[in-house]
Amino acid sequence: MAAMASRQEGAAAAARWLEVGAEHAGQRIDNFLIRELRGVPRSRIYRILRTGEVRVNAGRARAGYRLQPGDRVRIPPLRAAERLAPRPDEGLAARIAQAILYEDEAVLVLDKPAGVPVHAGSGYGYGVIEALRSVHPQGRALELVHRLDRDTSGCLLLAKGRAVLRALHRAWREGGVDKGYLLVVHGTWPAGLREVGEALARQGDRVVADPAGRRARTRFRVRERLPAATLLEAHPLTGRMHQIRVHAAAAGHPILGDRRYGERARDRALGVPRLCLHAAWLALAHPAGGRRLRVEAPLEGRLAAFLEALRQGRAG
Repeated sequence: MAAMASRQEGAAAAARWLEVGAEHAGQRIDNFLIRELRGVPRSRIYRILRTGEVRVNAGRARAGYRLQPGDRVRIPPLRAAERLAPRPDEGLAARIAQAILYEDEAVLVLDKPAGVPVHAGSGYGYGVIEALRSVHPQGRALELVHRLDRDTSGCLLLAKGRAVLRALHRAWREGGVDKGYLLVVHGTWPAGLREVGEALARQGDRVVADPAGRRARTRFRVRERLPAATLLEAHPLTGRMHQIRVHAAAAGHPILGDRRYGERARDRALGVPRLCLHAAWLALAHPAGGRRLRVEAPLEGRLAAFLEALRQGRAG
């Protein structure tokens, strides 16, 4: 089990104490609770952390606390209604199962559909990870290595088990994973603009370019010039929220179909069907053995069709 119950305080309504095993060393407590309390809304989990209902070794713990082997975690009683997770739609679960691009004993790479969040939350009862866990034989072992925005399609990397997850997170932090994106932006991207390095800061549910924010770098390369738009290749060198989208907008060329940072009037005029951002490939040293692994995701159908319409001047 992920953690072993070391004491039960009375009946079913009592708090539980879990003892953390070595396999969860270094995991943030919020992520530990999200997995342990599947179906409980994330807002509720963060609330019980803020109010001190969750304890680690009898003391309060912040959401970012990283667990240590032997830690004892108190989980407060939750009503049954809070623990009921919506069952993923059977059609979505089947679609997700058919979207596996690569799988072996350690990793799985999925071609995430646009419009589907990677996990439950923010008004969504379930996401890609919940749907995949509901149909995959090793569902309980699957862990997201990174995130993609809900409207972004393409390569999503998952680990099978905590040890593999830790190895991949380390590779991610140290720049050992090459991530390539394709995107279509408004206007003519300047030939000499090869990198955008504005620091980024969060403002509510948005991200803005802010010199006082966190360092962020994205490399861009022109793939094709289109009527009124440019097809780009992007390589994020850091991993900030909405990084590619905000850097493209900060350069004066927002991504087509970006409802948060884009230009809606121009999008409507062109008949843009979705956010034109696609995680096209992942390349990394395999966590078991070190061989080079590269996985590519073909352009999603609507995006491919729209790109062809742009080429032929038929968009809009």
